[in-house]
Amino acid sequence: MYDLIIKNANLMDGSGSPAFKADLAVKGDSIVKIGDLSSAEAKESVDASGLTLAPGFIDLHTHSDMNLLIDGEAHSHILQGVTTVGVGNCGTSVAPLNKEMSEETNRLVKSYYPDAKPYEFSTVGEFFTELEKRGISQNMVFWVGQGSIRQYVMGFKGDKASAEELAAMKQQVKKAMDDGAIGVSTGLIYVPGVYAEREEIIELIKETAPYKGIYSSHIRGENDTVFDALNEAIDVARAAGVPLHVSHLKIMGSHMWGRSKEMLKLIEDAVASGVDVTFDQYPYKAGATGLNAVLPPWASIGGKEKLIERLKDPAERAKIRADISNPDGIDGWYSLWKGVGWENIMVTGFPPDKSLEGKSVAEIGKIWGMDGFDACFELILKKDGDRADIVIFSMGDEDIENIMKHPLQMVASDSIGQRAPGDPSEGQTHPRGFGTFVKVLGEYARERKVISMEEAVRKMTSTPAKRVGIKDRGLLKEGMKADLVLFDAKTVNSNGDYTNPRMYPTGIHKVWVNGVLASKGKEHTGARPGKVLKPLL
Repeated sequence: MYDLIIKNANLMDGSGSPAFKADLAVKGDSIVKIGDLSSAEAKESVDASGLTLAPGFIDLHTHSDMNLLIDGEAHSHILQGVTTVGVGNCGTSVAPLNKEMSEETNRLVKSYYPDAKPYEFSTVGEFFTELEKRGISQNMVFWVGQGSIRQYVMGFKGDKASAEELAAMKQQVKKAMDDGAIGVSTGLIYVPGVYAEREEIIELIKETAPYKGIYSSHIRGENDTVFDALNEAIDVARAAGVPLHVSHLKIMGSHMWGRSKEMLKLIEDAVASGVDVTFDQYPYKAGATGLNAVLPPWASIGGKEKLIERLKDPAERAKIRADISNPDGIDGWYSLWKGVGWENIMVTGFPPDKSLEGKSVAEIGKIWGMDGFDACFELILKKDGDRADIVIFSMGDEDIENIMKHPLQMVASDSIGQRAPGDPSEGQTHPRGFGTFVKVLGEYARERKVISMEEAVRKMTSTPAKRVGIKDRGLLKEGMKADLVLFDAKTVNSNGDYTNPRMYPTGIHKVWVNGVLASKGKEHTGARPGKVLKPLL
């Protein structure tokens, strides 16, 4: 007697091999039989005629650390088939937290969710315990953020780390790895991680090598400096003796479009030289970040109070404007604004005035009677130096397709698990949170045939599972955990766009996590069977 039999399914097993017809049986949290089960009995049977069954999708690049604690159901992810997420990306993780960081984190959470239960943890291990106590619908793996560790030890100092500070940061990395982190992430365009030199990063990443850790990097530049930034990440991984995973690989700015093949060749050469490199990607022309990211790094030295002071000082403000608009960059730094312009930067999350959400910085400037630079500065000031969420239209179709077709690519959303409608966590948000995986399946695989459907599923399942050492997920195979997605390959697709992003997808019929039904159609069941997945050394 099985707990569940899914009959007459078209199985895409996650390996990239052609799909095949079969039945699949689940007992407890595991797949126990695949084949002809027409005479077998089960407590529940699902007729999957005309539908495709795949392993649960694995999204290695999310920022759901806080949201999984606030609302562990992650509707926007579960309802498109994502059963496992990676958190702690781009150098920012919810742990470790010192007292000052904890107070600031709880303040930010309360500004979005007034009734949210306060965070009462400081270490990665305590975060895991709290997460399991509250319950989550997805499985989770965790990178510890280099930026968060630097803030923990050094605050927002722009200085080179002293020997004592470096030792303290290395100790925090070791603690996180002991607690079950899979590696360290960096976000080298964000403060305070941007202040770290290559040698400092190498020393931190070396601490993960005995644990078979993975270095995940939002590299130091994705427009003019993308090649230097990629080389830096490769050099760090080589020197530390660990694999490298590059976050949301892209070429930003119209002046850089068409150079993705050069970028991919650089990665291929690194692999040929012995460095283990992979990367992820979301299938959109626009990225999303905070408006502060367009500012020169020096503007945020000392934290948001100092940033506010500088933006209010006419001389400092003029210098910030000059650095952003300098076509030759400043000491190797180029603003995200270059090759994009204020008309292509759209505000998506702005609680002080929600009427501005969905408008470009240029449009807001016209409303306020100023240019885009001053509108940018005033938006940041009106948020008291906090993040104002933006979508930035910066990528070209040819580069997106080149990156997607590469065998080292895997699909990831760079998003937060949230609800529709009305989740206050990220204002108008980016459609990738609700549509990344289904958009690849429906638009890029079925309609545009950039990759095959089987290859798309491989890039969402076995490839990310293998990358982070999840040995019991990512394939439809007897003995593997029953993370499953049942979908209609003829209709699956995203429904959201940049003006109406909070739209659940079409074509996802059922999703199981560890053998438990988590969603059916566009309804979440409320189940929270997810687990914190720790590396198996």
